[in-house]
Amino acid sequence: MGCVGLPIEELVKTTVMAITPIFAVAMVLYTVRAVKGPTVADMVLAIDCLTFDVCFFMAVLAVYFEIPFLIVCSICLALWAYIFDLYMAKYLERKELGE
Repeated sequence: MGCVGLPIEELVKTTVMAITPIFAVAMVLYTVRAVKGPTVADMVLAIDCLTFDVCFFMAVLAVYFEIPFLIVCSICLALWAYIFDLYMAKYLERKELGE
């Protein structure tokens, strides 16, 4: 049983249905900020937030659909976002990449 007397499956299903519109709105806002960002740092932050939100949503969907492979994909995407952050930080500091 879940925390309010519901089976775990119902609790996960209710949670997924509740957070899906919130994630959709957040992703649209992040995309707008990534396209229209006044500075490169704003664009990088928007892409970073979008990527980590997608990672979290993939993990929630992995639990919902009982597909463990989505967790692996989510971890890979999070690592890619981290590497992207490192490269962008280096670029913003020195204005060059690849050293």
